[in-house]
Amino acid sequence: MKIFLLTLLFLSSTIFPQSNNYKSIQELKASVKQELNFANEVNPDFNSAVEQEKKSVGLGVLYSLLLPGMGELYADSYNVGKYFTIADGILWGTFIGMNSYSSWQEENYMSYAASHADVENSNKDENYYATIGNYTSVDSYNDEKALERNFDEMYNPVNYYWKWNTSSERETYREMWSSSEQTSNDIRFVVGGLILNRVASAINAARLVSSYNKSLEKEVSWNFSVGFMSQQNLPTSISFNFQKSF
Repeated sequence: MKIFLLTLLFLSSTIFPQSNNYKSIQELKASVKQELNFANEVNPDFNSAVEQEKKSVGLGVLYSLLLPGMGELYADSYNVGKYFTIADGILWGTFIGMNSYSSWQEENYMSYAASHADVENSNKDENYYATIGNYTSVDSYNDEKALERNFDEMYNPVNYYWKWNTSSERETYREMWSSSEQTSNDIRFVVGGLILNRVASAINAARLVSSYNKSLEKEVSWNFSVGFMSQQNLPTSISFNFQKSF
């Protein structure tokens, strides 16, 4: 814009008739045409600057996939994107809380089984801890599997021993185990929410970046015109009309 204004000042200083440097209207028109050719070179440079300011839709999508709301920030629309960021923070807090609670309950039921059912916790898998909550002892479990002729599923009483003193102890253990497992299973819904939040933010960021780029194209338009005024007993003068719309 400063270049363009300087050009206007240069034009006015060089071609106004009071300078008496032009002998005819034809010379005046020729000079104006030459100067306007120079002025028109400013416009492509301006359009090039606008093109350089355009933002990448791909980057907006990438930023939102990494951290929801950042794509909207990139598109200068964080007033919308902040809600995706807030949602992501809540989901991560929920994920960490649920994961910690599940691990805490797992430690609790393993310690409870060791102290109330004489369970040796080393080298035991998830199926073992699920099984001991349903049977009072390893003997009662093996008896049932023997009746079903599922001998491969029987436990070695030496390495996989357990025996609950009362049914209430087994029920207490079962509740702790179920709480840990349920929480662990529910974490997948939180993970799904984290993924969905990122996808939604990425789609929104792509839309906002596209709108931003379109607004740049429409932001500035120029209208420049030159007119000659000839009055009796007065020197021929030149008029400029410059309009800028947003």
